[in-house]
Amino acid sequence: MALQRKSLGEKEVSRLKRKRRIRSTVFGTAERPRLTVFKSGKHIYAQVINDLDAKTLASASTMHKGGRDMFKDLKPIDAAKKVGEMVAKACKEHKIDKVVFDRNGYIYHGRVKNVADGAREAGLSF
Repeated sequence: MALQRKSLGEKEVSRLKRKRRIRSTVFGTAERPRLTVFKSGKHIYAQVINDLDAKTLASASTMHKGGRDMFKDLKPIDAAKKVGEMVAKACKEHKIDKVVFDRNGYIYHGRVKNVADGAREAGLSF
């Protein structure tokens, strides 16, 4: 992954460097898949990934079909918590109860922390 693109800002380059360091130790298996978080300016996304098979097992986001109206009136932090609950519910349907949390280079604060808290409250352990 080339980190010296002109279109990337200084903050994004720093985040990608942190992401690369984190991903060298965080790895998802079939027993403990990786719960990764991505946030954009408006939306937040969460995926549960088995890195051995390179498959996404569950996902949730504020863009999730049927859920856009649900997130319309929520603050971004509350929407992030709801996304965490949704991804935990999807994991329970696939009989997954333990995951490894991948903050994707973001600081564990605000929306990223609320996704983790929502997933924990809904029954995921990490």
